[in-house]
Amino acid sequence: MNNFPATLDTIKTLKPQHQGISTILAFALIPLSGFATDIYIPSLPTMAATMQVSSLQVQLTLSLFLISYGISQLFIGSIVDSFGRYKLSLICLLIFAAASIVIANTHNIYLIYFMRIIHGFTVATVIVAKRAYFVDVFSGDQLKHYLSLFSIIWSTGPIVAPFVGGYLQASFGWESNFYLLAGLALVMAALEYIYSGETLKHFSEFSLRKILSVYTEMIGTLNFSLGIVMLGLAYSMVMIYNMTGPFIIEHHLELSPIIAGYSSLILGFAWMVGGFIGKATINHPFFRKMAANLVFQMVFIISMMISINFISNLYSLIFFAFLVHITAGYIFNNYFTYCLSLFPKNAGIASGLTGGITYVIVSFLSYSVISILPAKDDVNLSESYLMLSIASAVIMAIIYKLSKKQQLTSV
Repeated sequence: MNNFPATLDTIKTLKPQHQGISTILAFALIPLSGFATDIYIPSLPTMAATMQVSSLQVQLTLSLFLISYGISQLFIGSIVDSFGRYKLSLICLLIFAAASIVIANTHNIYLIYFMRIIHGFTVATVIVAKRAYFVDVFSGDQLKHYLSLFSIIWSTGPIVAPFVGGYLQASFGWESNFYLLAGLALVMAALEYIYSGETLKHFSEFSLRKILSVYTEMIGTLNFSLGIVMLGLAYSMVMIYNMTGPFIIEHHLELSPIIAGYSSLILGFAWMVGGFIGKATINHPFFRKMAANLVFQMVFIISMMISINFISNLYSLIFFAFLVHITAGYIFNNYFTYCLSLFPKNAGIASGLTGGITYVIVSFLSYSVISILPAKDDVNLSESYLMLSIASAVIMAIIYKLSKKQQLTSV
């Protein structure tokens, strides 16, 4: 492992004249995880009917991707630090494309499960490698500027993908979503091969013991662990809608997949709005603003549950879900910053651990909730929201008490 620096002469490194194009390609790959999860959301009911499986079985394709994507992030960072960014991400793009083609050509749900696990691992490798690219190439204010764009650019995936997927489903069937994913991956792989190269200058030793010791310290910090739980609860609200929304719209309301795609587009924008509000209020007292946000969230959810007794249509569903998703996006934006700020000296590892565990929590939590409250109607959706909101209030109260206790101890 320590001999890697001696092999740099045999590695294709990034050419200075290609840095601009390579940076654009890196940004273009950041939303890949959102595309991989959201593009076929409007197709979930059709996939279930075509393969003659239950809604829960086809929804598991999302959960398995999230589990694989989350767990992979826990160790991929150390792998790309030891083996490089360029070749791993290039190979993973090709494997991702192949897995997408397999999914498009099979109606075997278990084979699709396996391919979605491969999707999660390959997407995690590409995303982590591209995040590392910016740290390798840029520094100072320029690096801060690019890093601040990550969340905004990432959110374009969940916003655009269901919108595109709805039209593909209506025009060509659910398989076309995965053909598109394969095509995008192959195009990006070709452009990467032409214009990109290795940016890692110092290859480090892959030491599982060191990694585990840092992870153990972080997870043992209760504020950090509970903060990640808050992230999981917030994003689970979005994922539960992604899993149930198309069934409600296409089965309960009897509308088209295109309408389901437009609805996901609007709710993806709601998540972005919550993030922007979070950035705008970043200097406000943390627990006060988070408490106020949770109060608003509870009010929106209870209002949704009451209104269902008088009006239940697409507009009321999207209106209340939009408000709930803004508050969820606000929680996610603030708690992601909160978790990373606890370990400023290990921000990279903290970021990977935070992202990885969050996706694992989301996958288990969202699948568990829809198992209890299936994708039937807006009543079940509102009850799912309420369940997660109450859990968020309890966890936040514990974090607040721990923080107060730490302040008193330090004094």
